[in-house]
Amino acid sequence: MASTTDAAPTGAAPAGIRPEAPPAPDDPASLTVVPARHPARWAAAVTVLVLVAQFTHGLATNPVWEWGVFRDYVLSETIVRAVWVTLQLTAYATVLGFLLGTVLAFMRLSRSPVLQTVAWTYIWIFRSIPMIVQLVFWFNLSALYRELGIGIPFGPVFWSVDSNSLIGTIGAAVIGLTLHQAAYAAEIVRGGVVSVDHGQLEAAAALGIPRLRQIRRIVLPQAMRAILPTAGNEIIGLLKGTSVVYVMSIGELFYQVQVIYGRNGRVIPLLLVATAWYVVLTSLLSVAQYYVERRYARGADRTPPPTPVQRVRRLVRAAAARRDRPVVPLKTPEPVGESR
Repeated sequence: MASTTDAAPTGAAPAGIRPEAPPAPDDPASLTVVPARHPARWAAAVTVLVLVAQFTHGLATNPVWEWGVFRDYVLSETIVRAVWVTLQLTAYATVLGFLLGTVLAFMRLSRSPVLQTVAWTYIWIFRSIPMIVQLVFWFNLSALYRELGIGIPFGPVFWSVDSNSLIGTIGAAVIGLTLHQAAYAAEIVRGGVVSVDHGQLEAAAALGIPRLRQIRRIVLPQAMRAILPTAGNEIIGLLKGTSVVYVMSIGELFYQVQVIYGRNGRVIPLLLVATAWYVVLTSLLSVAQYYVERRYARGADRTPPPTPVQRVRRLVRAAAARRDRPVVPLKTPEPVGESR
């Protein structure tokens, strides 16, 4: 007996389901998405990579670099002692310079016109004189003051000492670097303090907090976020600026390198030794600056981004988890039976 319902033609949609209409020509879904091409960007990247490859190849193959001489001197006892002198000069000038600079900054922020004028004049003078001139001046201080003493102003002197024995070569270098650095540190600290909202001080004063504690516990911790980036740059600049003390014949890194290549004539590899040490030291200071800035940013950023070490640890853990994860075989789909 024949069915009263005609069989559906092949390719027709089942009963009750409306066939999808083809998209309109102006429909965004019908458009093909093509990624933007940047030929100029690719050409610039290739050019830079070629230049870097050429420079690296020159470093490895040019005999003028004399890498054997570099290996002989980069960790020699003389160079290591010179690096230690450089670090000492940097540490002394940084600590003393920022202490004096903080005092000068608050003198400029005080309501006393005398303190403001003295601080502004100090900053103006020491930012105007080049560092090398200041160092030579302090090195020749004994020509101006043969003795330094303690007594009544404009009166008798109770105790005096020869200036040469009191201020040696290292002392003159530390004084010059400190006074020079203090002028810049004062402006850095003043800018950080000014960046703190004045309402913080008003709230602290309303709570009866003493003025010194307001500065130490409220103002400075908030100002450190604005102080640290610029202060880090100044410290790195000071580390490299200690090379100027070679005019005082102090055995820091650059002076010792000059002495060595003046003896053996190996100028390029010895300059490369100094360059390598300066790169290492500035890199360590940059890493320290990163973590100090991260610590003082905790109050403003409750979830700081992970550090490079934390990112590496996460990648290692994720790789270990993928390696230890059991492999589950895929199920083969059962063949669909033919309808009878």
